[in-house]
Amino acid sequence: MSRFRLFAIVTTMFLTVGAQADVTPQSLTLWYDKPASDWEHYGLPIGNGSMGAVVTGGVAADDIQFNEKTLWTGGPGAEGYDSGWPATSLVPNIARMRAMLNKSHRLAPEDVAAALGQKMTAYGDYQTFGDLLLNFPDATGAAQDYRRTLDLEKAVASLTYTMGGVRYERQYFASYPDRVIVIRLTADHPGKVSFKASLSAPDNRTVSRTSVAGRITERGALKDNGLRYEAQVQILAQGGTREEEADGSVTVTGADTAVLIMAAGTDYRLHYPDYRGPDPHAGVTARVDLAAAKTFDALLAAHERDYGALFDRVRLDIGQEMPPEPTDALLAQYRGEVSASDRALEALFFQYGRYLLISSSRAGSLPANLQGVWNHSDTPPWNADYHVNINLQMNYWPADPANIAETEAPFFDFVDSLRAPGAEAARRVFGAKGWTLFLNTDIWGYTGLISWPTAFWQPEAGAWLASQYYDHYRFTKDRNFLRRAYPVMKGAAEMWLKALVVDPRDGKLVVSPSYSPEHGPFTAGAAMPQQIVTGLFRDVLQAAAIVKDRAFARRIDKALHRLDSGLRIGSWGQLQEWKEDMDDPKDDHRHLSHLYALDPGRQISPRTTPRLAQAAEVSLKARGDGGTGWSKAWKIGFWARLLDGDHAHLMLAQQLHESTLQNLWDNCPPFQIDGNFGATAGVVEMLLQSQNGVIDVLPALPSAWPKGEVTGLRARGDVTVDIAWDGGKARRVVLATGRSGRLTVRSTLFGSRFRLVDLRTGAQVPMRGSGESRTVRSRAGARYVLEPFSGRL
Repeated sequence: MSRFRLFAIVTTMFLTVGAQADVTPQSLTLWYDKPASDWEHYGLPIGNGSMGAVVTGGVAADDIQFNEKTLWTGGPGAEGYDSGWPATSLVPNIARMRAMLNKSHRLAPEDVAAALGQKMTAYGDYQTFGDLLLNFPDATGAAQDYRRTLDLEKAVASLTYTMGGVRYERQYFASYPDRVIVIRLTADHPGKVSFKASLSAPDNRTVSRTSVAGRITERGALKDNGLRYEAQVQILAQGGTREEEADGSVTVTGADTAVLIMAAGTDYRLHYPDYRGPDPHAGVTARVDLAAAKTFDALLAAHERDYGALFDRVRLDIGQEMPPEPTDALLAQYRGEVSASDRALEALFFQYGRYLLISSSRAGSLPANLQGVWNHSDTPPWNADYHVNINLQMNYWPADPANIAETEAPFFDFVDSLRAPGAEAARRVFGAKGWTLFLNTDIWGYTGLISWPTAFWQPEAGAWLASQYYDHYRFTKDRNFLRRAYPVMKGAAEMWLKALVVDPRDGKLVVSPSYSPEHGPFTAGAAMPQQIVTGLFRDVLQAAAIVKDRAFARRIDKALHRLDSGLRIGSWGQLQEWKEDMDDPKDDHRHLSHLYALDPGRQISPRTTPRLAQAAEVSLKARGDGGTGWSKAWKIGFWARLLDGDHAHLMLAQQLHESTLQNLWDNCPPFQIDGNFGATAGVVEMLLQSQNGVIDVLPALPSAWPKGEVTGLRARGDVTVDIAWDGGKARRVVLATGRSGRLTVRSTLFGSRFRLVDLRTGAQVPMRGSGESRTVRSRAGARYVLEPFSGRL
């Protein structure tokens, strides 16, 4: 049994018997010795996909801010909402821009925005639902032994402290099985739990509050769009008294323990064009009623089983030992050096990304937005929406490789829902069939344009989203899913068959006008748009062959032969960002969009296209290691794909040291969750890659992690991989195959004598090949172990 598995068992036994929580080696717990001084830097997030809450842990007053992901202003019902679509076709305007580009080759973003941009009207903002306020009248003294924690292995936040000789504890979790948030208040002396519970909300909505039989109900409608909402909190007290107040609050006095059960919802429905469903009252009431009929232990057990079934799939041991310091102190002391405490923070940060995705994206909810599910404002940064020029895509980069693919269900449902409004965007903007969208979208099917000159034009966003469908298929090999995905992919490709134009400079098909996100002038054939469309066409060509859409495959194949790939090496050895060689070697812009083909694309690889990989490295070095949180996270992946584990680790260290808040949220700034997800995906890329059809074991292992073990990572081809290494080299690899077929593995294990053993039969399995790569014909449902061998074969 490995050290971390043994530790998990011991930890579970330890907490079960109710001993005081402690910080022990290799624990996956964030903890603090004081209440949160502010929501963004110190709050601890819990969530069940549709609902989220942030635990700040005040002693005398505990403010639990909460969200429900469908509470948005704007959209249908709000005055002037038009999805960003132009009132008349933009086809003549685009033709004029293309003609100007053919002549001058460059256009200022302001000029293109004046011709193509649209004023954003009633777009809306993701809203805080409000706050559950718990006031404790007896908490008048100084709290001792204060500890506020978030246990990633159980997805439970807790608060403990001692006051007046009494030890108090509060537990908080968001249950996906029961669709509620649960809070329990206890004390180790009877009759010591007294508090007042109330709800509050911003003033941009109508509000009605009542309290009946221990249940607080808050309902109303947003003023700008009429969206109806409701939240309910049931207070269950054991011992003492419970009183309902005229202002809608509930007071509990002298109880032994109390449990609060909260649910919230709106009348939103993910259905174009109305986006409205039934009043939320019946659904919210049913969820609270059903949960309130269960014991706290039953609710907790169901929550831990559900969450653990996802989270426990992956374990990472990189030699970490968790020191006794609080998490904010651990972060402040972090230097990225070869120390067990630095490794502890890195392992915690990796798993925190998995925790956050599970907590903010579950089936039946909307996808994780710029802040996951957590937002304490009614006017959040960038609307807390869905930016599709990298941010939404990056949110889901870890889902497949970090073995939490179930979290992608909301992403696919959401993108499916964009096809209908996206078809209107394609028609009005390009006069094309198919579908697309541009820079950003909301929950109302916004697929049109905005007017910000350097951030309004990315018509290839639909192609990028569609390619993530195919990458999921490559991981799972699920043909039922591919049948669902293919119309999305085909529609995105169909738009580009119409929207691509011939570049008079060389006769190639290009995107025009095109823009490298937030950087430089408008041109024809910028690298990133070309790489995205090329990647989509290749994916569609493969998918069409599987679903036997031969006619469309022929159209795509014909276009691919004429399509500019967006891959050029410039005068100073760089990968060009534009079709013209105009990159500045002194430019340190945070975006590296022209490296899309390296990551998440697969057109560039040191193993198959070494010259292009070298050019990508030149560009990457020129841009430097700075940038926003999500930019640093992307650079982890870039360096891992270039097989430079030490530089990938440096970027992880930079992100932790410069772009991570005290609660380990990514700091763009401000808080923006994509950097968390990108970093988790980047760590996987350091340990395992499979984008080019080969399972590459430890392709970019940093020297800071000379010994370790990881279990449960996923490779394309429906393979689950466990790896143990020492001295920087693999010592044992376990491959669990979900499908039968040829499996190619690359590992340093092949540099000496080795053997592959079928763990079910104990038989040695032959492999073919030479060098560091070998191929085996695998069997579905098998588990194979690859290890050094010194005996007789």
